[in-house]
Amino acid sequence: MTRMHGGTDALGVPEWDFSTNANACGPCPAVLAAVQQADTRHYPDPSYAALRESLAAFHAVDAARIVLAASASEFITRITACVTREGGQRVWLPEKAYGDYAAAAGAWRLETVREPAQAQLAWLCEPSSPLGGAEPFAPQVLSTDAVIVMDLAYEPLRLEGKSSVRGDALDRVWQLWTPNKAMGLTGVRGAYAIAPRHADALGRALDGLAPSWPLGAHAVALLQAWLSQAAQHWLAQSRKQLAEWKARQQAMLAGLGWHCLPSEANYFCASAPHAIDETALRAAGIKLRDTRSLGLADHWRLSVQPPQAQAALHTALRLQRETLT
Repeated sequence: MTRMHGGTDALGVPEWDFSTNANACGPCPAVLAAVQQADTRHYPDPSYAALRESLAAFHAVDAARIVLAASASEFITRITACVTREGGQRVWLPEKAYGDYAAAAGAWRLETVREPAQAQLAWLCEPSSPLGGAEPFAPQVLSTDAVIVMDLAYEPLRLEGKSSVRGDALDRVWQLWTPNKAMGLTGVRGAYAIAPRHADALGRALDGLAPSWPLGAHAVALLQAWLSQAAQHWLAQSRKQLAEWKARQQAMLAGLGWHCLPSEANYFCASAPHAIDETALRAAGIKLRDTRSLGLADHWRLSVQPPQAQAALHTALRLQRETLT
């Protein structure tokens, strides 16, 4: 199976990258400094005791509920394996979603079902990808006995609205956090999940399936630093900047005849008024994300980027339009 992701490809790092949802204001200075100063001469503490305690305090949960992961994708694969090992046979997936959920289910030969009540494993993501909104089936999923994972990769980059899963409902789900996007440092891989209440057995099973030292020194530094007051203040300020850039970017595309779908996050989907020559855009240093692998045909997902990047995109799209006419 070919995995579809945004960002760097065989042509290298795009000059103007609209294909990934990393915080375009990044990298966060405080977190970047922590990563650069990480002690790579030694193994991290294999129990990650201090990191677990810090993450637990930040989220006001018991440290025993923290499960560390090498990345969100690694956790997706591991919890799918764990549920399958415990007898799970069926999975429910959002209609439009990140492809790794389905890839992991396929690797473990889980049957994808249409009704959440039939599943032993179910996935939610808010803000969702690619649309950046709420999951309409969340109430049905939350009413089941399935192992439910809530992917919160983009919650720190929410620019408006609130998650439909909050309060006591969060204690029913596995909360999967990947701060590298919010911190603008996607090259540093590291994630963690908060287990539901009374999920001790599955938490121990997940830890048992993990390799030794799933997090290297750079990931530990990133996860510790993202909890800091400096990082959270920077993140709050960046959301204000991203909201301004988002309005400008959507207006620019609308002026070229694009139709932008609503979104609560630092990205949105849009359809073009004519065919887009993706190869020509990439040659010009611009990369967009086709959303077919995310379950949405005839659209592109664009992350919010600074005015200079928007200007480059505007020029390239205008030239393509003029060529067609």
